[in-house]
Amino acid sequence: MIYHDFLIRIKNAARAGKETVLAPYSAMNLAIAKILVAEGYLKSADKRVIGHKNYVEATVAYKGKNPVLTDFKFISKPSRHLYSGYRDLKPVRQYFGTAILSTPKGVLTAKDARKEKVGGEYLFEVW
Repeated sequence: MIYHDFLIRIKNAARAGKETVLAPYSAMNLAIAKILVAEGYLKSADKRVIGHKNYVEATVAYKGKNPVLTDFKFISKPSRHLYSGYRDLKPVRQYFGTAILSTPKGVLTAKDARKEKVGGEYLFEVW
């Protein structure tokens, strides 16, 4: 569950007022970063090579002096994987948050999973 570390790095960087975050590259981290960019929690996210190692470089989005991403909650954990069908997906924080799922069609938001009519592992909620 390498994306756990990635999200914690983003949250800590946002609280410290940092502009960018570097995290080890994985396809899952990059897919999650692209979704967070699309939802407005990050400004940009790209794969970056430093030396012989690959990283995901994410630029934190701020609204004034406050970060857009304030917190998140892990739903699936290494000890307990939670799966959800597309009909069971509920709004997060009265539509102020976003739920992220890992589906057969890739990593999707709950809104996109409902449109695609596909369920999957309920990874985390972010707001």
